Amino acid sequence: MKRNNLEGWLFVSPLIIWISLIILIPIYIAFELSFFNVKIIGTTGKFIGIDNYIKLIKTSKFINASLNSFYWVIGNAICQTFFAFTIALTINYKFPGKKIMANWIILSFIIPTVVVVVIWKLMLSSSSGIINSVLIDIGILDEATGFFSSPNKAFISLVLINSWRWSPFLALIILSGLNAINKEVYDASKVDGANFTQQFFYITFPNLKNVLFVLGIVGTLLSFNIFDIIWLITKGGPSNATTTLPLLIYETAFTKFRISQAATLSIITSFLLLLFSILFIKFMSPKDDD
Repeated sequence: MKRNNLEGWLFVSPLIIWISLIILIPIYIAFELSFFNVKIIGTTGKFIGIDNYIKLIKTSKFINASLNSFYWVIGNAICQTFFAFTIALTINYKFPGKKIMANWIILSFIIPTVVVVVIWKLMLSSSSGIINSVLIDIGILDEATGFFSSPNKAFISLVLINSWRWSPFLALIILSGLNAINKEVYDASKVDGANFTQQFFYITFPNLKNVLFVLGIVGTLLSFNIFDIIWLITKGGPSNATTTLPLLIYETAFTKFRISQAATLSIITSFLLLLFSILFIKFMSPKDDD
């Protein structure tokens, strides 16, 4: 028995070491820094206890970034779920050019982020962007508009861009769940006169509950931690309307040079994500029918 336990520990020890080096040690360092007033990496600071936590949770920037992160996650969850389901259900049916369409769709999350940003900035340009031209031609707009010029437009535009980028990835996960459903069930439902809507709500959706549970956690954490697209397009503007917690951490550490405050924000953010994961697993995990 002891030998089996030893062999088990030897097998999992590389994973334990990896987790310690990549996750636990950085969290410990950040937690320790949060109790000091270190401003620049490599310097020492005075121990100030929980002052950083008390000051930060009262600041308007933290409250604004927290609310933006919440709206960001909700907006992406709605858009990405809708786009991902549409893509997955479309690819799941047989039609000419299905393989070509599937290959083109997955390109959106293979393309480097910088390229994605350049493409969308050109398409949404107020002077020569194709989106403005199309919206004017079909009568939705009277004149060209700046999609990143106002807080609401910038926020919505970023949500749609990010959803466009990551929906195909989520669609592949949904598609794997669709392929696992027995096709004979659909055939039997057709014989009974079920239409597409009835098949979706009574067959497809219930059989995807495990997949949707995984998407709920993965999609939320993925959306929450998005930094590059927001930073490259708006840098958190206009008027901090698109500043989320990851952006606030970056700005605090590398723009304002307040390492301890950035570490405090990191700890608070990690706690919020951990709390979300625990609550989501507790209340949203699929229950056995029996």
